[in-house]
Amino acid sequence: MSDAPKPRRLTPKGRATRDRIVEAATALIAQRGVAGVGVEDVRAAAGVSGSQLYHYFDSKQALIRAVITRQADSVLHPDEPRIAVLDSFDALRAWADAAIERQQENDGRGGCDLGSLAGELSASDEESRGDLADGFMRWKDLILNGLAAMRDRGELRPEADLDELAFALLAAFQGGKVLAQTVRDVQPMVAAMNATLAHIRSFAT
Repeated sequence: MSDAPKPRRLTPKGRATRDRIVEAATALIAQRGVAGVGVEDVRAAAGVSGSQLYHYFDSKQALIRAVITRQADSVLHPDEPRIAVLDSFDALRAWADAAIERQQENDGRGGCDLGSLAGELSASDEESRGDLADGFMRWKDLILNGLAAMRDRGELRPEADLDELAFALLAAFQGGKVLAQTVRDVQPMVAAMNATLAHIRSFAT
């Protein structure tokens, strides 16, 4: 687990300013990648002064870690494909379809998701790697909780290895996105998600 610093208590105005900075950084990284974005770029895009930016983030790494946290939380936002309610076969299918549709809307391109950030940061920034690992494990646990609810209702056989199935679905989702972004075609993501959902359904009672 990473040892990320706890955020300071902020006023509503301070929270809005901090959020604006993180949103600007997220948008720029989606366009240029982490290496292509500097603190001054973020300051200008967010429309804040240098002193304001450094009040909330004392380094680029601190800002990047805030972006990672934001993106790890994105699956809980109402306008994103939801991963928090995967407690039925219909919910699993709906989430997969929504994730695929979102990738199609991006024309198969990348962005500022955990997978893209991991590709840039995991080998060079141990603190960020830890934050990314935490985010992925949170997603995996949300999938696992949904599968456990299905097993408890008798929809999945008791012998199903829920931990393995949760990792498989997360890997299909994230690996499928990376391939789709690379070849500019959503078909690898469709194939990975469909195959994994079919495997999960094979454990239906």
